[in-house]
Parts: sequence; structure tokens; C-alpha cells
Amino acid sequence: MEQRFFFCPACGAALGRRCLDGRERLVCNDCGRIQYENPIVGVAAIVFNEEGRILMVRRSPNISYQGLWCIPCGYLEYDEDVRNGLAREIKEETGLVIKPKEVFAVYSNFHNPRQHTVGIWFLADVEGGTLEAGDDASEIGWFELEAPLPLAFPTDRLVLSDLLHKMRDNKA
Repeated sequence: MEQRFFFCPACGAALGRRCLDGRERLVCNDCGRIQYENPIVGVAAIVFNEEGRILMVRRSPNISYQGLWCIPCGYLEYDEDVRNGLAREIKEETGLVIKPKEVFAVYSNFHNPRQHTVGIWFLADVEGGTLEAGDDASEIGWFELEAPLPLAFPTDRLVLSDLLHKMRDNKA
């Protein structure tokens, strides 16, 4: 893995690599602090309209994976509750006020080799707001689950497939 951190956040000394617990870790050469490289948490809302179509956003030109579609999502802030962060992100991207319900899926995202993320997809209901593309979205719309959109994230493809299977199982 490419080294992304070079100095200790506690004392400023150089970090070196050491084998600890069977894993190579970054460790401060002076104070011994271990610099863990933990994944970032992302949250996404699965929202359906009355016709059973799912809400999707097209990523704006000023962010990564521009022009591709995804389930509305964003990163959790350090001091934020998971559900509050989800509601904030969806309001910023879609203009909608949502109520998060149960967790539908959790996946590790390895599509970006520079940053491992863990995504949590919640089912959610709309409680208010006005549907409009905002912040990181250039377009927004309701789509059939089977609709082949060019997706930004491979894990969204997994979630959409999981949703299709669950809906088919419920009809059987």
C-alpha cells in the first residue's frame, strides 16, 4: 500500500514502518504512536417514490466520478451521528428531508485505491423538502431498478442488485 502519512500527528517526528500483530504499521520513530489507517464512513439513502422508482443523483462536474450516477450519498463528519449525517447529506444533494429507517446494506468500497471507505445504505422515507439537485449533484431523478445507468460506484451496483432480489423474493 502506498504510504500516505509521513509525520506523527502527536509529536511531528517521522513515521517508520514496523511489523506489529502480523501487519505492517506506521509507527512514530520518537514517541511510538501507531498511525492507523482506518476507512472513512460513507452513508447513502435508498428512497423510493410512489411508483416504486429509486432516487438517483448524477455527480456534478466539480467532483470525482463526474457525470456518473449514484444512490444519494456522502461522507460522515467526525462528530456526527450516522443518521443525522445521512439526513444532512441527502438534504444537501437532493433538497429532501428524509427519515432514515433500517440499514439495508453495508459494503467495503475498494474502487478508489487511495481511500478505503465503508458504505452504509439506509432505507429512508421522504418527510418534506423540495426535490432539486444541489451540492454534488448536477441532476436528480427517479429510475426503475432495472434501468442501466452509468454508475459511479461498483457497490451501488451491488445494492441495486440486492434490492431487485429482495423485491422479487417478496413477490414470490
